[in-house]
Amino acid sequence: MIIQTLLLFLAGIVAGLLQSITGLASLVSYPALLFAGLPPVSANINNTIALIFSGVGSILSSFKDLKNHWKTVIIFLIITSFGSIVGSFILIEAPAKSFEKIVPFFVLAAGILLIQSNKPKNQNDRSVMKWTLNQGVTRVISLLALGAVGIYNGYFGAAGGIMFLAILSFILDTSFASINATKNLMTFVGNLIAGIVFIFRYPISWETIIILGVGLFIGGFIGPIVVRHVNIHLLRNIISLLAIMLAVYLFVTAYKI
Repeated sequence: MIIQTLLLFLAGIVAGLLQSITGLASLVSYPALLFAGLPPVSANINNTIALIFSGVGSILSSFKDLKNHWKTVIIFLIITSFGSIVGSFILIEAPAKSFEKIVPFFVLAAGILLIQSNKPKNQNDRSVMKWTLNQGVTRVISLLALGAVGIYNGYFGAAGGIMFLAILSFILDTSFASINATKNLMTFVGNLIAGIVFIFRYPISWETIIILGVGLFIGGFIGPIVVRHVNIHLLRNIISLLAIMLAVYLFVTAYKI
């Protein structure tokens, strides 16, 4: 019991770091919950609730990175929050396993999009978050894409953060720390909304969530600090590579290659 508790706590720290930097917490937190004895669907639901702790830590640590950006951030939050509500109710009606064959394509697209976004942008007035997409139709498409990821995040969740990160990196002209902080806030709100729905519909393993959650909070708090002190282009390339590797793994497991 002590060893399992320690492993859950350490897994939470690593997952919190991954979530607040890359959006890939589920690479660690989901298997940790399976290791703790939760069945797959229950592990997915409890994982969503546990990730709320990481969101709290990362927001506290990166709140200043959202300064001057609230008008744009609130628009994104409204869109993705609605998507999360829809996604969480879809999960109640249809098991997440039915989505497994589609997930690899989403993750692969996120990795490729993040690579495409890893190029120098306008350096003027980087303190203000600007849209790089000026045409109305293109902006609508980008908002629909964020809404779709919001639905995905509420329904399945795994690697949802990196999808948000990829889209935001492509459509926004601001510092990567601000983009990452926006991603963390969006995933936090999405997980919070979905978590509230799940709490009233499913049995929750609170003891497991709290142990994992403490670690997630610590890792989530440290992550934004790391982002401010690393080579951003290198970090984006590493995140893109991890996303593509994850997509390959998901292809293999989903299609039994």
